[in-house]
Amino acid sequence: MEFALAVIRAGFRSRAFHGVIVLGVALIGVAFLAASFSPRQPRIVALDVGVSGIRFALILLALFWVQDFLTKEVERKTVLYSLSYPVSRMAYLFGRLAGLLCLLGLAAMLLGLLLLLAVIAAGKGYDAAYSPALGLPYWATVFGLWVGVCVVTTFAFLLASLSTVSFLPLALGAAFAIAAQSLGAVADYLASGADGQEQLVARYAPIIDMVRWVLPDLSRLDWRTWAMYGTGPSVSEVGYSLVMAGAYCAVLFYLSVMAFARRDFN
Repeated sequence: MEFALAVIRAGFRSRAFHGVIVLGVALIGVAFLAASFSPRQPRIVALDVGVSGIRFALILLALFWVQDFLTKEVERKTVLYSLSYPVSRMAYLFGRLAGLLCLLGLAAMLLGLLLLLAVIAAGKGYDAAYSPALGLPYWATVFGLWVGVCVVTTFAFLLASLSTVSFLPLALGAAFAIAAQSLGAVADYLASGADGQEQLVARYAPIIDMVRWVLPDLSRLDWRTWAMYGTGPSVSEVGYSLVMAGAYCAVLFYLSVMAFARRDFN
């Protein structure tokens, strides 16, 4: 608990937090401007663009925070001061990760509230046939974004636990986030026949099927259509997505503990 609280306090003071929050606010402003140029359904446009902006900002925050609170501590050997306490390395890692996830949850709520205000403002003076659902469906969408970013954070955490190259968690974490978010769309495209391109399906469908056993499909946690159009996922789909994300995070954290326990800091 002490490690988690230390991360939360340091996170609010970090330059990464201030910089990415400013970026997130700017992206929400872009969403508002995009809605202003939309001839129809400005609130839907603002919500769609804003959700993508929040996800981008949260992933940046996650990767920079992993860099600040684990990678740099290992690189500067300041981790030895923390490990000198009568606690296990697993407790240290769990506290660090729990603090990071709590920080990301607070950032998601803050950016979600700002986007909510932007969406409401975007629809003033415009009578639309359908308005987005800004209650439970909206906050469920923000929650899904946070869960997806938690998976990316845990993956970057694993890399920081075993890597001796400081920029590796940042670079591979970003690549992982892009690949995991795109996996579902690629798989659906191939499953639908790839617009009649049989050679493309025959070449890449087996590869994608193998990748899906290793890489999580984070697009399953994108529930923005529920808030935008009222077409929400079923209870079973939500349950499967959350179980998938939770199991993946648990496996990654276990691997992080195993790698960190074998690491020599002397």
